[in-house]
Amino acid sequence: MPKHGKKYREAAAKVDRTSIYPPMEALRLAQETSFTRFDGTIELHIRLGVDPRHAEQQVRDTVMLPHGLGKSVRILAFAEGDAARIAQDAGVDYIADDELIERIKGGWVDFDVSVATPSMMSKVGRLGKILGPRGLMPNP
Repeated sequence: MPKHGKKYREAAAKVDRTSIYPPMEALRLAQETSFTRFDGTIELHIRLGVDPRHAEQQVRDTVMLPHGLGKSVRILAFAEGDAARIAQDAGVDYIADDELIERIKGGWVDFDVSVATPSMMSKVGRLGKILGPRGLMPNP
């Protein structure tokens, strides 16, 4: 009895595990050998030839995907005065005023991340039982 299915064996026959493929050929091969009905994940390993023990040779970077990650993050800012205006200009979705703090006490948590100014932490501290277990409690 075979350990792998027929489609897996067909895909494995197309791949030479000892060779190193150029990026475009590897992508083409990944598309040819995929038999799933969903969008799969491709893992990319790049050998850069640097020694990460040396500080000047460390490589750290981020990549902006062309279509994003599919989820927009909703941000709540606990701020007042100039800090609230700055947060609004930065693109925060919600600015917490007294009315919104009461809604949160009532159980409303329709946001993904929260930030707070140190001056607002006295009001935010009262929301610890609601925000803390959900991982939404901000640090000043």
